[in-house]
Amino acid sequence: MKWSEIDGKLSRSGLRLFTDREFRGVTGATPMSAKFLLIRYTRRGLLRRFKRGLYAAAGRLPSKWSLANRLYQPSYVSLESALSYYGLIPETVYSVTSVTTKSTREFDALGADYLFRAIKRKAFFGYRSVEIEGQSVLLAEKEKALADYLYFVFLKKAHPNDRLRLEGVSRRDLWKNLKAFDNPGLLEWSKHDFKITDHRTKL
Repeated sequence: MKWSEIDGKLSRSGLRLFTDREFRGVTGATPMSAKFLLIRYTRRGLLRRFKRGLYAAAGRLPSKWSLANRLYQPSYVSLESALSYYGLIPETVYSVTSVTTKSTREFDALGADYLFRAIKRKAFFGYRSVEIEGQSVLLAEKEKALADYLYFVFLKKAHPNDRLRLEGVSRRDLWKNLKAFDNPGLLEWSKHDFKITDHRTKL
């Protein structure tokens, strides 16, 4: 199958990222033929392979954040990346930070580092699909991103940012998200160091 035919089908499908199974579904190729085509066009630079079984057309690369969602699943963008997005920290974050229910992992793709930190399954909530750069991204809500971040600062697995801004953060929602980690030490630390209590007011 010629590249022009494959590229046209991929473009019409709307898939920026696709697995080998999705590639077969779009192109109609058999498993053996699909494997051959993926190898051939990756070697020719027309496809980009990000990890085993995850590809994109070189001319329609995904955004870094949408790639993060697919590199390691289940996951959503959170921590410093989300805090920067919401303006809670002033710095531009060059790595893409996410949380997952699986073990901690790091990847390197599209010229960026991708860090996935592990949290408990019961704390894996508080995210939504938003459109960023025209692509759908699973992103933590503001208070959940902050709760995730404070959890890892408390564990000394993330550095505290002395320019962290709490304006516009719902104290009630933040406290609810912190409680989901089921860690009394985290709650006490949050009360004393960040003056966070269960009030229906904003900081």
